[in-house]
Amino acid sequence: MKKLVLIPVAALALLMSSCKKTEEKTSYTPELKIYSIIHEEETLALTDLFTKRTGIPAAFLRASTGELVNRVIVEKNNPQADILLGGASSYHIQADNEGALEPYSSPLAKNLPPYAVASDGAWTGFCVLTLGIGINEGRYREKFADIPEPKTWEDLLNPAYKGEIVMTNPVASSTAYLFVQNQLQRLGEDAGWDYLLRLAPLVGQFPDSGSAPAKLIGTGEYALGISYIHALAKYRAEGFDVKTVAPPQSVGDVDCVSIMKNSKNLEAAKKFVDFVLSSEAQELMASINFATPVNPEAKQGEGAVNVDDLDLIDYDVVLAAEQKDTVLEKWSQEVK
Repeated sequence: MKKLVLIPVAALALLMSSCKKTEEKTSYTPELKIYSIIHEEETLALTDLFTKRTGIPAAFLRASTGELVNRVIVEKNNPQADILLGGASSYHIQADNEGALEPYSSPLAKNLPPYAVASDGAWTGFCVLTLGIGINEGRYREKFADIPEPKTWEDLLNPAYKGEIVMTNPVASSTAYLFVQNQLQRLGEDAGWDYLLRLAPLVGQFPDSGSAPAKLIGTGEYALGISYIHALAKYRAEGFDVKTVAPPQSVGDVDCVSIMKNSKNLEAAKKFVDFVLSSEAQELMASINFATPVNPEAKQGEGAVNVDDLDLIDYDVVLAAEQKDTVLEKWSQEVK
């Protein structure tokens, strides 16, 4: 399986590493190229299985949401990849609004919940994303023995937590932008920004990668963090001292897959979308990352949080996409 090596976006090109093929072919099969926002381990497992099932070789570039969505938009007239894998729906809506995505309604999409399917077929969700608070229990007891563990988003505003909270940078990460929209939509714009401006000085680090907070909490570098619940569940299952809190009035979205406009390998790209929406692929992902599958026929991984047990707001993904540039500009100017 090939992996794409990151190079500057101005080059508009991908450098492919060597590929281990599942079988030798006598005829040339064009390689499917993927921009992947999900973790490398999951991407590699999915692309290996896809090649095994279809015989289509695949290569991927793994990078942050902001980096890859910007690439998709810049490259829309001459795409250097065929698939955008991962990222919350608002980012795919942004790319679609820029004319960078190719509509495709997979036959498997008809069985998915409405919130997981774009009305124009530009993107389709493949797993549920929900946010929570991660706690490293050992570090928390050491630092805050007299303070009850946070149970709500408001509890994170305790000044005692200064420097002990980690969250990603929303300019680079869809995880953090989802959190920003969580506060703006549950509280209203003015109160939401007041919350964010009070929280930001307490945050000790704003890494660009959405996977970083769960890791930094798990390794005990921070007592608290904001992360996807499934990422926290994975670290706990691996033996790290991590506790997950699902605050009320949280946001729920979907990780999406879409096809680039002007894809040079359109038929293979459609087959990949079909594959990602299959119960086999989603169960594979759930076994690795503890995410909740969107396909109703796919089994949820043991240890994953059931969406029915969460208190979620009525999240407006279209509004989140429309506001993205304005919100991130304000964040850059006033918060970080």
